[in-house]
Amino acid sequence: MFWWFNRGDQFLRYESRETAKHAYELVVRLPDGTEQVELFADTAALEAREVALRRELTVNGWTGPHGWNI
Repeated sequence: MFWWFNRGDQFLRYESRETAKHAYELVVRLPDGTEQVELFADTAALEAREVALRRELTVNGWTGPHGWNI
């Protein structure tokens, strides 16, 4: 699943995905195009990290999350 955040004219995207049985990734693509990948063994840990990430982004002035349409 993809989510977008924006701050001014900058955009940040993150994606959560299952890569194998009991293997999940959270991929954050920063405005400069670099990616940060975090690995998780269960969906509960992945979901907790997503909540924390959304909170961090909001505190830092990002708006969202937006779905496919901005």
